[in-house]
Amino acid sequence: MRAGDLLRQLDQRLLPRLASAVVGLGQSPARVPLIGWVATLSCAAVLATAVLTTGGPPVPDRTVGEVTRVGVVDGDSIVGYEQQAAADLAALAGGGLLGGGTYALVSLTEYLTPQSLAAVVGDVGVAVVFGRVPLPERQTEIVRIPAQRVPEDVTAGMAKLAERKEREAAEYRSRATALGGGGPQERELRQLYTSGAQVADAEAAAYRAGCACLYAMVVRAAPAKLRGVAARPGVRVVDPAPEVRRLERTVFSPPLPEQRDVVRPPVDREPTAEPTPSSTTSPLAPVPLPVPGERSPAPEVTDSSPSPAASSPSPSGTTSWTPSTSADTVEEDDLSPTP
Repeated sequence: MRAGDLLRQLDQRLLPRLASAVVGLGQSPARVPLIGWVATLSCAAVLATAVLTTGGPPVPDRTVGEVTRVGVVDGDSIVGYEQQAAADLAALAGGGLLGGGTYALVSLTEYLTPQSLAAVVGDVGVAVVFGRVPLPERQTEIVRIPAQRVPEDVTAGMAKLAERKEREAAEYRSRATALGGGGPQERELRQLYTSGAQVADAEAAAYRAGCACLYAMVVRAAPAKLRGVAARPGVRVVDPAPEVRRLERTVFSPPLPEQRDVVRPPVDREPTAEPTPSSTTSPLAPVPLPVPGERSPAPEVTDSSPSPAASSPSPSGTTSWTPSTSADTVEEDDLSPTP
């Protein structure tokens, strides 16, 4: 019996008797103390009944801190991943969480523009779009753009990314100019700063032009519609994720279009410093390229893909850095509307 039903029965049975007792007590000389005791006992009975019928205090959320991962990690077989995802999609049944559909990671065969992506999306609900500027032989950031409307939200997110990349390029150039000294290490670091500025400039120009940079998306639909998406031109694989309940606790890592056999980071051929007599006799360890010290409020890195991610640099610019392939997310507040 539910708490509401039980309390309703208690009201129907006890209240008439309590009312009669209160009326009788009202005619008694000792009515004031007795009325207080009757009211106290009544409240205690109602509270005890409510606690017993509701099963005690609320149960805490046991999923806090848990992270669900969907997609691939370094070293995975691409063919094996595609076959397993196809089998999972074929076996998928039901309407998903509360009948609202099932989340799925959709990977594409090639990089698409926002307008081309809209043709692939069709009438399927989209939550997040993944992108990366595919510069030849350079690692560039993998970004996530929250999007409900395609291509409108995607185009707006790419404009925000272009602004951030322009600021990063300016910061790299500023650091290269301010770097003092003429030793081998300083020359190498200056060259890496200059290279970082060139890459950031190229990314900014590509995003501002609405580049063919989009290669995956997270959608939510019924199983039958997801199977229809898998058959559309340009779709590489649809990886259903019925276990996903909350997107903010899920890390999606789709394969890049150029990854065909095994998952591995993109090739990154950074320039090296010109050899000097000191460097040939006593080689110096490569000086990694730091991330610009000041980042704009949007977009912010909110989660990482399995690939190496950037670490926070010190103001002096000496902190080591791995070329970023982390998932960089455009702030949802910057887009309108957003999920």
